[in-house]
Amino acid sequence: MSYKISFYPERCVACGACAVACMDQNDIQVQDGAQPFRRSYQIDYHADGNPHIGYFSAACEHCDDAPCIDACPSNCISKDAETGFTVYDNTNCIGCRSCSMACPHGAPVMDLNGKMSKCDGCNERVKVGLSPACVAVCPFDALKLEEENAD
Repeated sequence: MSYKISFYPERCVACGACAVACMDQNDIQVQDGAQPFRRSYQIDYHADGNPHIGYFSAACEHCDDAPCIDACPSNCISKDAETGFTVYDNTNCIGCRSCSMACPHGAPVMDLNGKMSKCDGCNERVKVGLSPACVAVCPFDALKLEEENAD
């Protein structure tokens, strides 16, 4: 069974709870310079001649045909057969950043050890029936774990 983390922008208020939960779950120390896997944004825009404010929560999209997988010369990235998430084992990572350059979302980031890392959809949590940390804490249900349609 494959999963996806769906984002519903009309429900998001950019509170940042998803980003904080992700940092906690993955032990990401931003105060030391580490880059978070998930970020939330406020977006100012104009539509129909009027100013608007929108909100957005972004992380790895776990693309069906993830370009980061083919870009990695060390074969550190793969699709988990059970969940369908794009997962990263950076044991053999050489820190070349090819995965990040190939990713249309810039999801892979350099960790403090000089290796690339990225959101894995809280793969191990999902395998035991739990929601990803970002989904579990979202107070407005803007993020949801959903089964991927097999089209």
